[in-house]
Amino acid sequence: MSHNDQQDSAHKPVERKEMSRRQFLSYTLGGATAFMAGGVVLPMIRFAVDPILEKKEEAGFVKVIEESKVTKEPQQIGFKVHQVDGWYESDPKMEAYIAKGDDGKVFALSPVCKHLGCTIGWSGEEAPNLYHCPCHGARYSKDGKNLKVAPKPLDEYQVKVENGWVYLGPLEANTRV
Repeated sequence: MSHNDQQDSAHKPVERKEMSRRQFLSYTLGGATAFMAGGVVLPMIRFAVDPILEKKEEAGFVKVIEESKVTKEPQQIGFKVHQVDGWYESDPKMEAYIAKGDDGKVFALSPVCKHLGCTIGWSGEEAPNLYHCPCHGARYSKDGKNLKVAPKPLDEYQVKVENGWVYLGPLEANTRV
């Protein structure tokens, strides 16, 4: 740079970068629109996410059958469970095989095969004194132990006996085998 160029640049006024009226109006309207959109969208997001944020209730026990009616031979018993899925409440019908073990304690097994989820039956022509899955021939002992095809034993319901009644709770892994 020459000496003259330096003097010219030193005497030039400083250029200000000011916002034009049009830019100011655009920013103001954009900010106000974003604020109002947030006011509309946030309650909708809260509404959609609310069931996830609610504290889950512990699964309760359901009164199923009188203790005096439970035998050593497994019986298929139907019962209803109240469940809440988001905003949808229902009372689906569930089933369990309930029996007394050799130790005299009541136990209940899920009728869902651990191979592919079919419903099992007790002591048919195909498998006397065993649980049998009609879909692929899986077999289980009276205690739910897997004997053929299925990779795991039948799931077991938590059982509670109070005042002469049998109550069933949530499913858990089989503790009998």
